[in-house]
Amino acid sequence: MALVLFLAFSFFLQGALGGIICEQLPTELCSFSVSSSGKRCLLENFAASDGTTAYQCKTSEVAVNIMQDWIETDECISACGVDRKSVGISSDSLLQPQFTAKLCSNACHQSCPNIVDLYFNLALGEGVYLPTLCQEQRTNPRRVMADIRSSGVAKSPVSSPGPASSESYLSSAISPMSSEDQYMAPAMPPVGV
Repeated sequence: MALVLFLAFSFFLQGALGGIICEQLPTELCSFSVSSSGKRCLLENFAASDGTTAYQCKTSEVAVNIMQDWIETDECISACGVDRKSVGISSDSLLQPQFTAKLCSNACHQSCPNIVDLYFNLALGEGVYLPTLCQEQRTNPRRVMADIRSSGVAKSPVSSPGPASSESYLSSAISPMSSEDQYMAPAMPPVGV
């Protein structure tokens, strides 16, 4: 913990002087960080020359509109149920009810805009509107997960062509969004609303 705080402070100071460069971040701070150019950092693995798996931090092509020069806090990592050792960027964890419950918790979505923004956009890429997923998850988590799994993806809140049979229970509750709204950080309702 002290090492992470020291490194975070060091990179904060570096950010004031020159910014965060993903390739210069230690692997322990890579996932869920945002470079000074506003691109997400991602952890990649590769086969080292000795045959073991090694890790490196890289700059992704995924741009963040809400922040830059950001190293995610330990509190948000814990509150949102994410793992700093995550390799790449994936929406697969949205299919896990325990993860979705933590992501949709007040502790996460009211205090951790970086993580919420990432998963908002990942969910949207799968055709799921995160605020609706969270609302449905709170009321009937088993049905939401079953519907998402059985249909592949829910219909996107932005109109897209496709057969009516691909619509799920979740998509029927999705409200239309403008193309501008889909790229903004979500304002999610508090738990119980």
